[in-house]
Amino acid sequence: MAEAAETMTSPYVAAPDRYEAMPYRRVGASGLRLPAISLGLWQNFGDDRALANQRAIVRRAFDRGVTHFDLANNYGPPYGAAEANFGRILASDLHAHRDELIISSKAGYDMWPGPYGDHGSRKYLLASLDQSLGRLGLEYVDIFYSHRVDPETPLEETMGALDAAVRQGKALYVGVSSYSAQRTREAAAILRGLGTPLLIHQPSYSMINRWIEEELLDVLAEERIGAIAFSPLAQGLLTDRYLDGVPADSRAAREGSFNQNLLSESNLANARALREIARGRGQTLPGMALAWTLRDPRIASALIGASSVAQLDDNLKALDNLAFSPAELAEIDRFAVEGGVNLWATSSNA
Repeated sequence: MAEAAETMTSPYVAAPDRYEAMPYRRVGASGLRLPAISLGLWQNFGDDRALANQRAIVRRAFDRGVTHFDLANNYGPPYGAAEANFGRILASDLHAHRDELIISSKAGYDMWPGPYGDHGSRKYLLASLDQSLGRLGLEYVDIFYSHRVDPETPLEETMGALDAAVRQGKALYVGVSSYSAQRTREAAAILRGLGTPLLIHQPSYSMINRWIEEELLDVLAEERIGAIAFSPLAQGLLTDRYLDGVPADSRAAREGSFNQNLLSESNLANARALREIARGRGQTLPGMALAWTLRDPRIASALIGASSVAQLDDNLKALDNLAFSPAELAEIDRFAVEGGVNLWATSSNA
């Protein structure tokens, strides 16, 4: 423990071999490549967690070739805390490596009181981006997303705000999250007309949340848009965490964003069966789940969370075995079925 504490107080020196093991995958038709596994700061980076632990996770991620860090304006708690804490880590440890990093943020959900702190208006998106840049201590983010569909705001207005962010030099690329196939096609056409291509879509996707396979992936291929899958471990169901009971210190035991429908008997039974398949491959369940998400070349990256360095390292082991035989995929399909766990369906069905 003393050695770890000394490491955290000493100046950070990035691992010289950080790019040797991580594969980088092209995002659609762009020149941008993302690490096959990226780190999301939705959970575990608020003010309820020790900053030293957050720093240790981010440092280790970068040392392992994770160059993409994904945020949103209201990640916390409280809202904005994840961006502020990551901004501190950037300033203390990663400022010399800014040009090696892809940093993204989003706006679209509740952020501040009143009619201008939510949804998809130009007023909200551009004000939110300015606030995010202030918390991060940056002049620009690499990717700025519309976090969800706002059916009451014209899509032209929302996409126009993304275009403005690029033209103002506050974002290099733009994306959407949890948009349906049809709305993605419409958004791409609007942005193409404005001269700012739609780079990337961020949908929820996992073995028990396969909604993107019906239409969206085909639209992304046709429009030459990349994808990064979030919640690929289904909020922890596709790990060993809940398969033998709910730990008292787990997200499922606390009030918040955890979807209790995850823990249905059918979902747990399917997850246990998938764990046996993973063991036959010499992988953990989360390792196989991440590899499975990346089996489709249209998925540029899988977006994971991490509460510890050990959990991060365990998830990165997925990269050791990304190949599947047809027989393995067929066996997985017996149990990788819809689990009714898409928390973001309101947006993707809009």
